[in-house]
Formats: sequence, structure tokens, C-alpha cells
Amino acid sequence: MGRGNGTPVGASAGVRAGGAEAGRRAAPGPSAVVPADPTGADRLRAAEAAENFPVAMRVLPARCRRRLRAVYDVVRMIDDLGDEGTGTPAERIAALEAFRADLHAPAPTRPVLRRLAQVAPDLPAEPFDRLLDANVLDQQRPTYDTWDALLGYCALSADPIGRLVLAIFDVPADGEIEHASDAVCTALQLLEHLQDVREDRGRGRIYLPAADRAAFGVTEADLDRPVASAELRALVRHETERAEQLLDAGTPIVGALDGWARLAVAGYVAGGRAAADALHRVDGEVLGRAVEAAHSRKRDVLRHLPAVLLQSRRPGRPRGTRPRPDLPRPTPRSCR
Repeated sequence: MGRGNGTPVGASAGVRAGGAEAGRRAAPGPSAVVPADPTGADRLRAAEAAENFPVAMRVLPARCRRRLRAVYDVVRMIDDLGDEGTGTPAERIAALEAFRADLHAPAPTRPVLRRLAQVAPDLPAEPFDRLLDANVLDQQRPTYDTWDALLGYCALSADPIGRLVLAIFDVPADGEIEHASDAVCTALQLLEHLQDVREDRGRGRIYLPAADRAAFGVTEADLDRPVASAELRALVRHETERAEQLLDAGTPIVGALDGWARLAVAGYVAGGRAAADALHRVDGEVLGRAVEAAHSRKRDVLRHLPAVLLQSRRPGRPRGTRPRPDLPRPTPRSCR
């Protein structure tokens, strides 16, 4: 449910580049987007396979899988416009705004938007707008001072995906369910940021809050080392635990859902636990062992899935009552 930047949500830069569509220029200058790829659809599926969580489980009904993949492809395209290629920040913003205009056009021209309109015409545009806002913000703000500011960014970059997933499964709007969904999505985004410290640093971005870096004695220069310092590893372990706490806070959403929605969301939670496992395996070494840190094993997802399904179903809890996770949520504009 998190953005796969995302994040979101485990893929390498090379795989993620597959999200840009073949031969389409979304802004002036060819450097604003990823080079044309005649097998764009295949590359999107490769990016999907590299995510931390199962985007569309094979056991789900075909209609649900089509809708989930249509959303994923649009999200992947948005992230690629913000992340890939050699364009300047201004060119990337122009590309993102051109995509936004196409999203709201009566007849979109981009293939991913046409597919979305065909298989999921009922989905709201607002969550996609928030994802575009997050990618625009990435061009303007390379780091965040505090944990709360980073959560505000995740409200734009990750939480909208969970809202889209709930809409796909026709889950009625409910503040507590949405709050739990936000907790899960934020956790997935944070875990992916931790897996991708080196990759994000290469893009000039740091998603480790400045206050936390100062508290652990981590400098920006430490992020450029070939291996992580003891201080950086301690910080990564700390932030991993915080993300896991958010994941725990949001997990009760699984017990509040029914049918296919319950299984799909349980898969996302299990994917988050597998991402945390990967970070624990390398003991916070996200520089020298970056590939291992970013590799969430599918067997870990499968191992966690039954436990998520069982633990989230509270025996004796009256149907319709849902625990409220304790997730502080600044408004999205607080991170701008």
C-alpha cells in the first residue's frame, strides 16, 4: 500500500526506470523522462515483481488484479517522472504537471491513464494528485528536519495509495479504517526509504530526518561512505523499529476488512514485515550491503502472511468495532 519509490514501494533504479512509457515525452527536452522502451509493459511487470509486497496476488479475482495493476502502473509512471532520467528539477516538475493535465483530461493520451480509465473509471483523481504533489516536492526539498515533517511527506507520497486500494475493493469510507491504512502505507514508505539510503543519496535526497541524524552523530558525509558507520547502522535500526511500530499500529485494519480486501491488505502488511526482516539481516548496513538490505525475500512475505491474517482477527471482538492506531498525522501542507 506504500509508494514504490516506494516505497513504496524495493525496486532498483534500473528496474524502476521501466515505469516510463515507450516513446512519450511529457515535458520539453528529452532528458525529462526515461528513454523510450519498446517493451514498456514488460518492464512495468518487472518493476512490480521487484516490489516489497505483492501488488496483485494471483489468487485475487481477475477484475481486482486488473484494477490494482492499472493503479500501480500510474503510480510507477509518476515516480519514474520524478526519479529517473537526467532532467533538471524544473524539467521534472514540468513533466509531472504535464502528466497531471493528462490525468484530468477528458480523453487521456498516455497508455497508463487510458488503461486506468478503462478498468477503474470510478477511482478518484485526488489521491493521484497527492502523489504528483509528493514528486514535485522531491524536486524542491531534498531532506526533512524532523520525524513529523517526514510523516507529512508520507501523507502525500504513500497514504493515497492505501486509499486507492480501499476504493478498488469498494470499502466504505471510514475514518478509523483510513487512519489504519495510512499507518500501514507510511510504514511501507519509511521501510523502503531505509532500504534505499544509498540510492536516494545518489539522487540528492535524504529521508533520514536531520534531527535524528544529529542525535545519532550521523553526518551527510557518512552517507557517502562505502560502508555504513556504527552510528548510521544504529540510526537505521532505530528508524526501522519506528516503522515497525507504525506497521503494528495499522495491522488491525486487516481484521476490519472482509473477503478479498482482507487478503490483499494482509499481503501488503506481510510485505512490510519482510522489508523489516531484510534490514534486520544486514543489521542496518544499508551502504556496503545495499542490495541485501533492499531484497525482501518472498518466502518472508509468505511466512508472515498467515500470522498477519490470524493475529489481526481478534476473537470475541464485536463486528464493526475497530481499534484506533495511535498515529500522529500532520496535515500534508505541513511538509511543504
